[in-house]
Amino acid sequence: MPKISMYCTAICPYCVRAEQLLHKKGATEIEKIRVDLEPERRVEMMHKTGRRTVPQIYIGDFHVGGFDDLAALDREGRLDTLLSGA
Repeated sequence: MPKISMYCTAICPYCVRAEQLLHKKGATEIEKIRVDLEPERRVEMMHKTGRRTVPQIYIGDFHVGGFDDLAALDREGRLDTLLSGA
């Protein structure tokens, strides 16, 4: 499974839901980048993604986007393929 990283905060319900969905799909390790604890990481996130909101999820080098984007990939059947590294 490719590396998964997620820009997040402690109190973000969409971050929690994204993590739950990824765990349900078999992801055991998710690198959480806490932008509430490290404000400079939020600036990094905004430069990388062009977005201000969390979560911002990466699977490998692919920028998934937020929870809605992740859930859409799952509904379309494309999340499993992405997580398999194919």
